Amino acid sequence: MTALLRYQAALLLRSQRWLPPVLLYGIFLAVGAQGGDPVLDSLGYAAAALLPVAAWLVRICVNQEPAAARDCAAAATSPRRAHLASLGVAVGSAALLGCAGTLVITLVSSPTDTSHQVAVPVLRAGLAGLLALFVCALTGAAAGAVLTRPVLHGRGWSVAATSLAALLLLVTRGSPARSAVYGLVDGSHSGTVHTPVLALFVAVLAAAGAGAAVSVQAARRG
Repeated sequence: MTALLRYQAALLLRSQRWLPPVLLYGIFLAVGAQGGDPVLDSLGYAAAALLPVAAWLVRICVNQEPAAARDCAAAATSPRRAHLASLGVAVGSAALLGCAGTLVITLVSSPTDTSHQVAVPVLRAGLAGLLALFVCALTGAAAGAVLTRPVLHGRGWSVAATSLAALLLLVTRGSPARSAVYGLVDGSHSGTVHTPVLALFVAVLAAAGAGAAVSVQAARRG
């Protein structure tokens, strides 16, 4: 798996297909999280913006190989491992991007509640924002994994379904991403830091289940 992860990461870096989602995330942060804004609100916005970016990165990593190269990698290891490696690189890339965004947001935001009257502990807020970004990255990756190859092969349908799923996962009750983001935003009104531990647990289970299911599907079609 280590060799496969390095291979997939090298493909992603050299292809430069990571530039559009990275730029999109940067634009989201620049527009929606200004310096001096309440830290919990800004961290919630940063985490929410990462969800569609994570789904996009999954689409890129899963589909970046030519068919012949994908067949060679699958033959050398197994279709299941090759597919899991592409998903792992996508999740890792989204997490690194989110960590950088969270660090910047934590440093430039105001450590206060929405009314700027109650002080908010910066370290606790940063930790909560970090967990929220992992929740959104895993949730977005799970959506991206089940809405692209090998489940959906049509590019148009896959892009539309992924975009719709990313939106719904941010607004639908029961979604771990919604729970994590709303926990930060609601806590900002009173200056209370809510750590999304349960949401992270659910997101890990969802991502693991989605990854296992699509890797089995890749093996069957491989």
